[in-house]
Amino acid sequence: MNFKNSGFYKLRFFISPEEFKSVLKLFDDKQAQFQLTNSVRTEHDRSQVYAAYQTFYRHFATAEKGTGYYPHFVYSIAVTADKESSGFFARNEGVPFPYYGQWAEDELPCILLSFPKGFQVDVEDEQGKYYIYEDIRDHRPLTYTLFDEITGFIKKRTKPLRFSAHDADAMKEQKPSVRISPDAMQDLKGSWMFGKYGLVIHGR
Repeated sequence: MNFKNSGFYKLRFFISPEEFKSVLKLFDDKQAQFQLTNSVRTEHDRSQVYAAYQTFYRHFATAEKGTGYYPHFVYSIAVTADKESSGFFARNEGVPFPYYGQWAEDELPCILLSFPKGFQVDVEDEQGKYYIYEDIRDHRPLTYTLFDEITGFIKKRTKPLRFSAHDADAMKEQKPSVRISPDAMQDLKGSWMFGKYGLVIHGR
């Protein structure tokens, strides 16, 4: 099995809803379809996706923890660019952190945006039919360029999330592979989770 092109290009981030709205604009002329990953693949328009992100964000970025359910943000994003059709995947993930010698029961939020590195190609030889994964950039260059544009846009407006949490005997810096914007950082600083666990965010 050739693992050369296996895996995903990934970016984990946490940005404000207004900043997220700007990210959605990058999909404007790409005939993007946002689908929930349920069995019927419910399609959402841009305003519904924005509302879902807002709900997700507010759950974590407010001073008082809401009594509602934990909001999930999970979409597959089908993109048609020129004659290409491909897609990304966006879903919420938790960022675990220590709390006095064990893992805290809550996790900090982020969104993982991913795009497969491999493109499945069917081949046949004397051993029969099988498939290999070739570099997606050769087969879906426009979609890869869009992914690159979106992640570049987010990276410009964010920096690595660095914060300190109470480990077993001292405050210890946490360095997750998550990027955060200054606005989101400001909101998290005053959030219920930072208050509950005495977290300290680094940077401005």
